Amino acid sequence: MKISKACNVRATVVDAIVAHAREAAPKECCGILLGHQDNIVDIVRSANLADDPNRFLIDPKIHFDALRNGRASGLDVVGFYHSHPHSPPIPSPTDVAEASYEHHFYLIVSLVTDPPSVNVYWLDAGRFEEVSS
Repeated sequence: MKISKACNVRATVVDAIVAHAREAAPKECCGILLGHQDNIVDIVRSANLADDPNRFLIDPKIHFDALRNGRASGLDVVGFYHSHPHSPPIPSPTDVAEASYEHHFYLIVSLVTDPPSVNVYWLDAGRFEEVSS
């Protein structure tokens, strides 16, 4: 079953994620997407706790702080982002295996092209479906 899902991502959000990806390269960057339902309006950067530069692990404290602070400002955690410094913006087998937040957005930025490429996915039933943004 094909999911018909869309989201609106503010240009400032994309710019902030691209900046984070460039700063973190050649390691992957990662963080949290904040917003309302299908609208991504802000991010929270996280340190990448993964030892492998081709993986990401969001700091659990940053995640919990984002949940609490987002709620206090009327925003929800609607997803997560990370970069692919050396590959296209499509979920890797590791991304698929480790994704655990159903019904959340996953934004991936690739630095392979200039300007960087950005894709947004929705996780449902353990599968990533690309969404229009």
